[in-house]
Amino acid sequence: MKTARSLWLALLLALAGAALPVQATIAASTAVIDAPAAVPSWGAAGLLQAASGLAVVIALIFLCAWAARRLGLQKHNSGRLVKIIASTAIGQRERVVVVEIGDTWLALGVTPGQIQALHSMPAQELPPEPKLPIRQGAIAAGNAAGLFAQKLRESLGKK
Repeated sequence: MKTARSLWLALLLALAGAALPVQATIAASTAVIDAPAAVPSWGAAGLLQAASGLAVVIALIFLCAWAARRLGLQKHNSGRLVKIIASTAIGQRERVVVVEIGDTWLALGVTPGQIQALHSMPAQELPPEPKLPIRQGAIAAGNAAGLFAQKLRESLGKK
């Protein structure tokens, strides 16, 4: 019975255009019929590894978005009609923003629920930013990495 079934299966495969030789097909078909096929199973370890990998990737995405928002790496539309001159956090969700529209500066109070104009004045030249004093060991005043290294050395030296 097994050989007749194997021969029919081999004949069907050969007629269907299978590239295997008939002898190899017969040997493979009898092996399939004789032994049950092993089904790959996902154990708890595999599922835990996949879930933890997915959680790490999602956490990295949220961490990068938070850091970009926190460090101000969001793209500002320079050269547009409206320019943000300065922004200061007042509370956890409240800010005062100075916006330049044409030749006018507007001071705006921004909350999650509304935006309110606080003051308006003619546009002015921005004063130069105050430079931090350079201490020995700092790379350069304008170099952010040098400033960070200087602050790190100071904080480690105090402990």
